[in-house]
Amino acid sequence: MNEQEIERLVDKFERSSLNEMQISDNNFKLLLTKPHHSNAANSAAPVATSAPVQTAEAPTEDGAVVPAPLVGLVYLAAQPGKPVFKSVGDQVKAGDVVCLIEAMKVVNEVKSPYDGILREVLVEDGSLVEYDQPLFRIEKN
Repeated sequence: MNEQEIERLVDKFERSSLNEMQISDNNFKLLLTKPHHSNAANSAAPVATSAPVQTAEAPTEDGAVVPAPLVGLVYLAAQPGKPVFKSVGDQVKAGDVVCLIEAMKVVNEVKSPYDGILREVLVEDGSLVEYDQPLFRIEKN
């Protein structure tokens, strides 16, 4: 991991509401922590798996929200420079991959659990997302 990647992770960690993040790779280990507030509740972070991740629907007034199933870096395209999986206004079918989340060097597919039209992308490509953070707003058919 180079200095630029570390700076990017630290910046995203500082902007997130995570209290702790640990990354290890071969002979490299990075532990980032924030001061704990006495009224903050402790929660366990979800563990990444290599299987595709299905998300639960969170209905709202303006449509259904697809939440992040785990903590990690979100990617809206399969590779840098490639087209995004889905754009605002696109038709989405249940099972369509809408983004990827990388956690601990494991890339997980996030699939739409229902049919509809993508109305809003709520995250930026490459940003750090938290568990249950809204990723997309989809108007169900």
